[in-house]
Amino acid sequence: MMEGLSIRKATAADAERLNQALEHLSTELGDTHRASACDLVRQGFEENPAFFALVAEQAASGKVTGALIASPMFSTSLGGAGLYVSDLWISKDARGHGLGQRLLETAITEAPANWTIKFLKLAVHDHNVKARWFYQRLGFKDLPGETVLALKGDALETLRTGS
Repeated sequence: MMEGLSIRKATAADAERLNQALEHLSTELGDTHRASACDLVRQGFEENPAFFALVAEQAASGKVTGALIASPMFSTSLGGAGLYVSDLWISKDARGHGLGQRLLETAITEAPANWTIKFLKLAVHDHNVKARWFYQRLGFKDLPGETVLALKGDALETLRTGS
């Protein structure tokens, strides 16, 4: 475990550094990063937030070495709320020291109490073998019979407008 490291809920004041951490994640995965710090503030730190975020930082330098974004979800088959972890990033120099597990543990305990977390759910890029191994080591399993689907762009707008 890394010494001098703290994990805490992110605030609007962290939006720029949080977005930089998430940009690193996008780059490492070969993804496009469209979010801005303003998007994070608007969606996560104002009234009715869509997510909550955690930052792990070095106490001495304030350097962000890890970040997590999670949103609530509900499962009727599990009979309770869960967290969808959309982003989990650990800086290259902090990997292998248990920080990813600590961020997930903290997400469970820091979620609003009324959510009564019964499960975590996430998606892993097919090519991210190390992340897949990490999650499987913690007990995450493939969900047989489930396929992740997404609706975005023009298709989302067509559905939104009903045309």
